[in-house]
Amino acid sequence: MDELLTKENIHYRDLARSIAREHVKPVAAELDRSGEYPWGVIKALQEAGLMGMWIPKDYGGGGSGLLNLCIVVEEISRACGGVGCTYVVNALGSLPIVLGGTEEQKKRRLPDIATGKNLIAFALSEKSAGSDAGSLQTRAVRSGDGYVINGDKKWTTNGAAASVFTVFATVNPERGTRGVTGFIVERGTAGFEVGKREDLMGIRCVPVNETHFKDCRVAESELLGGAEGRGFKHAMMTLDVARPFVAAQGLGIAQGALDLALEYTKQRQQFGQSIASFQGIQFMLADLATQVEAARHLVYAAARAVDAGAKDVSKISAMSKVFATDTAMRVTTDAVQLFGGYGYCRDYPIEKYMRDAKITQIYEGTNQIQRMVIGRALIKEGASG
Repeated sequence: MDELLTKENIHYRDLARSIAREHVKPVAAELDRSGEYPWGVIKALQEAGLMGMWIPKDYGGGGSGLLNLCIVVEEISRACGGVGCTYVVNALGSLPIVLGGTEEQKKRRLPDIATGKNLIAFALSEKSAGSDAGSLQTRAVRSGDGYVINGDKKWTTNGAAASVFTVFATVNPERGTRGVTGFIVERGTAGFEVGKREDLMGIRCVPVNETHFKDCRVAESELLGGAEGRGFKHAMMTLDVARPFVAAQGLGIAQGALDLALEYTKQRQQFGQSIASFQGIQFMLADLATQVEAARHLVYAAARAVDAGAKDVSKISAMSKVFATDTAMRVTTDAVQLFGGYGYCRDYPIEKYMRDAKITQIYEGTNQIQRMVIGRALIKEGASG
């Protein structure tokens, strides 16, 4: 509903839709087969000025806000969920600097990210520390005028493409979450290695890697925010802002799958008529479309809350993520069903949407964790009401 969008929202939507049509859709299937990184799409996004639209203008970005970013992610993911991820993970990686970095760190790091010269990744999860981010084993020990980091990270999205990483380690395991500290680490730093690439079910053009730190020395100037013990707060602030754009990725995948299902059911002939003419099919399509539209409004509401500077966005951010990504899985699964046997074949694009959708329920906090966040917020509100 364009009436609910500003002229700026529509500008970004139309720009992203054009890039998706001209640069993403033609290569989506091949990127899925080959696993190659979509450098051509990244270049198109750079030229359109979209690579740093979430970064404040003071640091070379567009200062366009979260809603505009969600709209762009939705449109790109509508053509390919993997490409949508390769794009928006740069926001995930840079938000710790935007939200928690020192002024010097912002001025030094953000302009090159805003132009797309540097891609960035977010290194938080470990083999034994996924949802439980406070149990990190990666250690950072003060040494001279800097720190030495040792440990291993898992599922570093964009790992093989990024040149800068926001890395979270503990300076004191006994302090739990209060010992977690963020660092900025450049590719090529001695002792830092990008390791094994995961063989993924979906979003296959996205390099998700292990990252290893062995006596990796970083200067004190790379201590995120200039102080120890703030890393968990920086990570959680980042995820509160990030969840709506992950939700937007799920929303785009759902809308793209619905588009394909509508097109196919109108063309597919059985019993002398299109299968879209059957009431049972129409009911399925109606339910899918309703779920997608409901997800869209919740995602946009969460993004608007962040843009408005709402005091606590954790609950609505989690709501948008869990609803939109669960919707993506439901819609893509039903869309495969509507394609029948063809839906199970890679000759048709719909099965890719189903594979791409699944990860959105898992990363940036599993949907089970989102429900915990929502539940705790409700209990807290009830206690204070």
